[in-house]
Parts: sequence; structure tokens; C-alpha cells
Amino acid sequence: MTKNTSSTGPAHRQDAEWQVRSALAAAYRLVSLFGWDDLVFTHLSARVPGPEHHFLINPYGLLFHEITASSLVKVDSEGQVVESGGLSRVNPAGFTIHSAVHMGRDDAGAVMHLHAADGVAVSAHRDGLLPLSQTAMLCLDHLSYHDYEGVALNLDERERLIRDLGDKSMMMLRNHGVLTTGKDVPEAFTYLYFLMKACEIQVKAQSCGPVWMPSEQAIQTTAEQSQELGNAAKLTWPALLRLLDRENPGYAV
Repeated sequence: MTKNTSSTGPAHRQDAEWQVRSALAAAYRLVSLFGWDDLVFTHLSARVPGPEHHFLINPYGLLFHEITASSLVKVDSEGQVVESGGLSRVNPAGFTIHSAVHMGRDDAGAVMHLHAADGVAVSAHRDGLLPLSQTAMLCLDHLSYHDYEGVALNLDERERLIRDLGDKSMMMLRNHGVLTTGKDVPEAFTYLYFLMKACEIQVKAQSCGPVWMPSEQAIQTTAEQSQELGNAAKLTWPALLRLLDRENPGYAV
């Protein structure tokens, strides 16, 4: 049910919501640029600033490289459309997953979920993410796991998903994909990049034959060094926006 179908336009560019819209649209375009998208499926979301429990998500039917700030759909915690940017459809499974995290974690300003092949492959591996690279070792202390229950249409799964996520910033959705959360879009995307890169390296390393495992001391040291991983967004996000402005501009409209 749509409560209000008015769209957000350029006049709102300077307000807090428009800044979140622009960042989230950029994240969608970056996922496409890195080849992590899955047609119109999977989803990235962000909390709308303010006292209402509203968040932004992609309209169901647009490819990720088509997403703009004004095309994002604003929904409430019940999955009802508060404001559309043209298309008012949202993916029901996307609502289940994202609403669980936004409602269960006050610090979840943004949530990102992918079906990218290497992430799904590692989520299906018996041992999950292994400490085969520095990148993986930077992720391990931030990572949790959630067992597959079917396409996420059952709202009852939200309780189990948020329980399994706990206080972590990254999650392997077993046999399904990956999920990250952060205080804002840049932080969540930074976690996503590290997790996806770790998965890509693992798939390549294991395809080469027997792998070399680092020492437990090295794993522990890297885990301790990873505690400020989210702060990397301060460096990576402006650079990513410069890349996007060159390769696929027009997201912030």
C-alpha cells in the first residue's frame, strides 16, 4: 500500500535525506561497476534521517546501474511505501532482510546484501571464510553466519537473522550471499568491498590446489588490527565517487 507517491527532487539536494539518497544511489552504481549485481535482485538500503522508522531501498525492476537518488523508494518498518520515485514496487525478500537489521540494530545506518557468485560460493563452503589472505583476516573478527531458510519471505526469520548477526558488521548468509551493515553508506560499502574481495581471493586460491594457512598468531594480530576497518571509508569513499563520476555519472539526481 502506497501512502504518498510524491517524488523527491533536486530542490531537496542539500537536506540530510538527499545526502543519504545520493550516497545510496552511488553504492548501487558501484555494485554494478564491480560486477556484483544480480539483474534486479538483491538490495542495498539506508536509514532515512529523522525520528520515523523509514528507510530507502531500490525500486523492484530497475537495474543497479539505473538507480538514481530520486528513484529510491522510501518504506516504513512494515514494508509500506511512504514515498516512491516512480516505481513503487519493492522486493518482499529485500524488505524482510533489511527491515530485520534496521529494526534490530540502532547503529545500522545502511545495509547491503549481494548474491555475487564468489560471495555465494564461500557462503556455501563448509568452513565459510578462511584466513587465506590479509583481506580475509581483516574481516574474520567482524563476521557472523546465518543458515539458509528459503527465500526470505517469512517475517519470522527476522528475529533469527538479527540474533545471528549480533554486533557484527558482516554476515555470510549460508547458500545465499553476503550482507554488511555500517553506520552509513560509505562504511557499509567499505565492509562490503573487503568481504567480497576476501571471497574472490579464497575462490581463486582454492582453485589452485592446496592452500597455505597463516599462523594463529598472525590471524590474531590481524584481527586486532582490523578494529578500525570501517574508518577506511574516509579514504575510500571520496575516491570511489571520483571513479563513479567518471565511469557512470548521474546518480545524484
